[in-house]
Order: sequence, then structure tokens, then C-alpha cells
Amino acid sequence: MDDEVEVSAMAINVSVPERLQWNDTRRGEEFLLTTLNVRMLPDGTLAAKAYGRPTAGGRGAYTSFRLPDSLELAALVEAAATEAAAKWSAHRGLA
Repeated sequence: MDDEVEVSAMAINVSVPERLQWNDTRRGEEFLLTTLNVRMLPDGTLAAKAYGRPTAGGRGAYTSFRLPDSLELAALVEAAATEAAAKWSAHRGLA
């Protein structure tokens, strides 16, 4: 059965702790970035994008942002991936 299974993507959503959240602007609108979407690429490396809400309120568009060059955010991504791997390996099947 294993040779019939092709996993095309693995992704997790990670909440950014308040102390690591940041603001960024897209198309003239400022966003507070509070969530990361982390994907494992086919070569085993990780890629991450940030998402959040407009600081002026409302839902805003589903707009992705690059992560700033931050050792703390990189550590968060790596810790989240490690935690997700542990949870996936301990799955108990469909409920």
C-alpha cells in the first residue's frame, strides 16, 4: 500500500506568540501578522509565509507576507515542524 501513496504537500498553521508578531504593509493596507503557514518541501526543507488581519479592522484579503529575517521566527518554525512531526507520527487513525 505504501508505494501507492503519494503525499503532495504537508503544511501546518502556527500561531505567532504576541511578542513575535509584527506589522507589514501590502497595497497600502497595514496588517498585523499573527499566523504562519509552514510547508515541508519535497527536499525536506521548510518554507513559511505569514498571514494576519488588517490593523484598521475587518477581515481583509488572504494575503501572504514573507517572514522577516529573524532568528526567533526561524526557531519558532523549526520547533513547530518538530512538534508537528511528533504529532503526525503518533496519529491514531481516522476518528
